[in-house]
This record gives sequence, structure tokens and C-alpha cells, in this order.
Amino acid sequence: MHPMYEAHQAPDNQSNSAASGTRSMVIGLSLAAALGLVACSDKNAEAQKAQAAAQAQPPEVGVVTVSMQNVPLISDLPGRLEPSRIAQVRARAAGIVQKRLFREGSDVKAGQALFEIDNTPYKANLQSAQATLAQAEANLAQASATARRYKPLVEANAISKQEYDTAIANEKAALAQVAAGKAAVTNANVNLGYASVTAPISGRIGRALVTEGALVGQGEATQLATIQQVNPLYVNLTQSSSDIMRMREALSSGKLAKVGDNAARVHVYLDDGKEYAHTGKLLFTDLTVDPTTGQVSVRAELPNPDGLLLPGTYVRVHLEQAQVENAALIPQQAVTRNEKGNFVMIVAEDGSVAPRPVQISQSSGTNWVVTSGLKAGEKVMVDGLIKVGMGAKKVKPVEINNAAAGAPAQPSAAAPAAPAQEKAAAPAEGAGEGKAAK
Repeated sequence: MHPMYEAHQAPDNQSNSAASGTRSMVIGLSLAAALGLVACSDKNAEAQKAQAAAQAQPPEVGVVTVSMQNVPLISDLPGRLEPSRIAQVRARAAGIVQKRLFREGSDVKAGQALFEIDNTPYKANLQSAQATLAQAEANLAQASATARRYKPLVEANAISKQEYDTAIANEKAALAQVAAGKAAVTNANVNLGYASVTAPISGRIGRALVTEGALVGQGEATQLATIQQVNPLYVNLTQSSSDIMRMREALSSGKLAKVGDNAARVHVYLDDGKEYAHTGKLLFTDLTVDPTTGQVSVRAELPNPDGLLLPGTYVRVHLEQAQVENAALIPQQAVTRNEKGNFVMIVAEDGSVAPRPVQISQSSGTNWVVTSGLKAGEKVMVDGLIKVGMGAKKVKPVEINNAAAGAPAQPSAAAPAAPAQEKAAAPAEGAGEGKAAK
């Protein structure tokens, strides 16, 4: 072949080979893009199917089942503890304190010796009074004997009547001196007894306000210590007069439990929120209404056998005022209010939801006391109201604990959340494959 012809044919063969390679690359890219689109379409279809299945299932909502009962109306009031009896131990005799006979902060009995004051002067006074009494008794004996001797003599006119009258007067004066002497002895004994200071009441004694060697009772009755009776304790409260009248009516009608004659139960809660082990009773004596506030100062009695509570402590008192018969306790978040009144959402057996007007008496903790509008066994929606507002015609009720009704209901399965995640993940995957296809 001619060399010129061969040189011309070689470039043509190279161009044909390049064209064939380009067509193969274009075909491969087209096939990859088609496969990517098919995969994206399949995943989108699966996500749409899952979302449709999730929408077909009714959303779960938290409900409580209505239970009709007698609900006690309880008032939460602040109170301060006060000793039932309090006595100041004071020195009634002047002198130097020689001994302290008790342990500070301990329990003492009435009549127990607490302090000893120097009694030497009082012993001397007692002895002097006893001597004076003995002298008066001797004078009385002499005057009585003289009067007895003068009596027959005056009858015989042996002596004058004036002498006899003088003898009788001397006898009576001697009797008066004996009586005065006896009183002086008694007084001396009392003063001697004051030198030994005793407890006027039983209770818990505080710290000693004087020490040994202190001069007390000089011109005034020096306070030595304080005794407080802490079993039982008093709880001072204030409450409106209307609540007091309502409580009295409930007690008289038998709607409230009594702890004695016309006494309502009182439950005391400490600072840590725990209830005190012993139940107190409300005293209705010495009630006075404050004309400016309409409040009543009331007092409750609380047992304190272990001495756990101390006077002056502030506590929370739960006081039962009355009982509402045939009422229901519904969590407060289950009730909605508008200009027409109070409403709750009732979930029927078929899952449908309908509003129901109710009548509310008052609150009880975190619940409302519903007096009318509900029946036993009905299900009241507590959580999930927003799901109904988004267009759900039927719901799936999930029973929740009334005590924990404030927390949102937890779905039993996470299936409704899965399609949304797949739907969010599918476009991301499709975008990634499309980017790879490009």
C-alpha cells in the first residue's frame, strides 16, 4: 500500500475508536442515572406507604377513668406550735443559790426540787416563831388558870366583878397571841419551803438562767428557768369564719369523722413534707372573729408523746372541712374553661371524642372536685388534646395514673414516629445518590 495512504488511514481509525468509547460512557452514565431514579422512587413510595399507615392508626391520648366517691374538702393552713402549759420558775425567797438539782433540757415532774437557796435565815425565823408560840401558849395557860380560880370567887362576892372581867380579858388576849404565834410558825415554814425551789408543773425544763452563787429574790422574784409542757402541743391557726361554720355543720350532720366531742381531725406536715405520725383534733373553744379580716383564731391539740415536735415550730396543717358526696377527682389540666363554663373531653368506647360541660366545686391538691357532669366509668382525656385539634376524629385511650397525670402520656409503641424518620431520611439518601449519579 502506498505510504501516503497508510498514513492517512491511521488517524481515521483512531477517531473511530474514540467515538466508540464516548458512546459506551454515555450509555453507562444513563443506565446509572436510571437505576438511581428507580431506587429513589421505590424509597419515596415506601415512605409514603408507611406515613399513610401511621395516619390510619388513631393517635394515643392519656385518659383517666371517672370514679365517683365522697371527697373530703381539705384546707392547707400554716400553723405554729405552742406548749399546752408554760410556767416560769422564779425565786420566791431571797438568798444565795447553793445547788442546781436538774439537768438542763430534761423532763421534770411537778413538785420536783430544782434549786436550793441558802435557808439559814429562814430556819432561824422558824425557830423564833416557834419560841414566840411557846411563850404565848404559856401565857394562855396562866390566864386560863386565873380565870378559872376567879369564877367561884366572883360568885361568892369574894372579888369584884372588875377583877374577874380582867382575868377573862387576859385569857382571850393569850388565846389571840397563841393564834398569832401559830400563824408566824406557818409563815416561817412557808418561807423555809421557798428556799427549796420546786417545779410547778410537769414538762420539759430549759436552761438554767442563774448559776450557783447568784443572789436571787432580792426585791423581785428572779426567774430561774422555764418549764414547758410539750405533750400535748397546741397548734395556732387562722381560718375564715365561713369555713368554720361549714365545718361545724358537717360535724353535726355526721359528714366528717370526729376525734371526740365535736372535734375535727387535723393532719400535720413537717418541713420535709412528711406527715406527722399522730393525728390531732381541732378545739372550738374561745373562738373570736377578727372584724377587719373575717378570720378566726382557732387552736388544735396535737399529741407529742415522743417529744419530737418543739414549741415555736411552723408546720402545715391539713384540716378537713366537709365532704362532697358523689364527686369525682379530675386532674386540673383535663379541664378547659371559656365564657360558657368548664368542659372536659370524653373519649367514647369507639374512640370518638366529645366535649362535656362539668360543674366544679373547688380544688383538691392538683385535682378539681367535679360535682356534676360525669358518670362512673367514663374516660376523661388528660393528655393529647392537641392531637384532636389537628384533625384526629378518633383516638386510642391510654390509662394513666391520676397521681401522675401532670406528666404527658408515653405512647406504648414508637411506630408512629418511624415513618417520619424514614421520610426525613429518604430525601437525604436520594439526594446523595443523585449527587453520585451526577
